[in-house]
Amino acid sequence: MSSVASVALTQAVIEIEQHVATDGWNQRPRMFALTPTADLLATQPRMAAALGITDEAAQAGGIPSLTSIEQEGLALNQPLDEMLAKMVWPPAVTGCALVIESQMLPPSAEEQIPEGLEGAALERWVGQHPERHDVRMAVGVLRDGTRQAAIRLRSKDSDMEVLSGPDLVPNLAEALLGTFEE
Repeated sequence: MSSVASVALTQAVIEIEQHVATDGWNQRPRMFALTPTADLLATQPRMAAALGITDEAAQAGGIPSLTSIEQEGLALNQPLDEMLAKMVWPPAVTGCALVIESQMLPPSAEEQIPEGLEGAALERWVGQHPERHDVRMAVGVLRDGTRQAAIRLRSKDSDMEVLSGPDLVPNLAEALLGTFEE
């Protein structure tokens, strides 16, 4: 994985999270395909133009090196892991990003989880816990294994408070990388 790919993915994931944040909280999961902007300009000039990406902007350095394209029609009537297991990307897609909202507990509260609690019952328990944090997670990966995440806490709902890093949501990153396996 190159540092150029890592920087491009970091920029894309943060921009995606900020884009989704403009629609507020309590959103459904949202998936984005990531493609090199130069490839999009060359192979899909109409789509690029519709997204406001032009050769002039590229020459002026005014476009990102990765372009995100939101995917409509996700099968949200099934668990996320099942949806991701069925997902396949065409070769032109070099990466993807998923934005989901969830609830997290601090490690001290995780020790309080009643033994054997799973699934919907666990979600209800976490949702009622006084120490829970509502979070929005944007996780992106590239085919080469590069990964990045951006996390926004509802209690600190500001672009300046978004945390980012490659290893913040490792299980989701692995699941997204699995969508590129042949």
